[in-house]
Amino acid sequence: MFTLHCTAKLRDRLNRRTSDVRHPPSTDLGDWYATALFWKPQLVLLVNERTLLPVLLLLAPAATLPERIGPTVARVLERHGIAPEFIEREMVAMADVEVAKTGNRSVVGTMNEFVFQAEVYRDHGGITDLLHLAMRLAETPCGAIGYDSPVRLLHQVVAGTAQ
Repeated sequence: MFTLHCTAKLRDRLNRRTSDVRHPPSTDLGDWYATALFWKPQLVLLVNERTLLPVLLLLAPAATLPERIGPTVARVLERHGIAPEFIEREMVAMADVEVAKTGNRSVVGTMNEFVFQAEVYRDHGGITDLLHLAMRLAETPCGAIGYDSPVRLLHQVVAGTAQ
């Protein structure tokens, strides 16, 4: 179980009841944050609260978004070279999703920076593949995690060496 902390513009699209009660995540990576990108086609940018790992997926159909997060995260983790056993544990724990409002301003700020960078990569770099775009964003040094990159912190979390 994990909480998907959504921006107001994404919560409006999901048309799902939000939870005011915070439950601790049962995933190793913890909770995720999400916002809508009103591109053509419309997307969702997910950012992991613990590692700031970015993941992109199609918004439509919005009603099935919570169920599509786990498999999409699994593909990104696999592409980053994460062990299948870790991915499987994470996917089982991600089966139960709770939707809530955003609460961590640092993660929201990082998410906004990723939106800007993704637009630059798309408009000026010609990157349109969502997986490739997420991989590129994951290499970005982020101040919220000590100017490390999300992909390096991800590998530290998986290895059990993250602080």
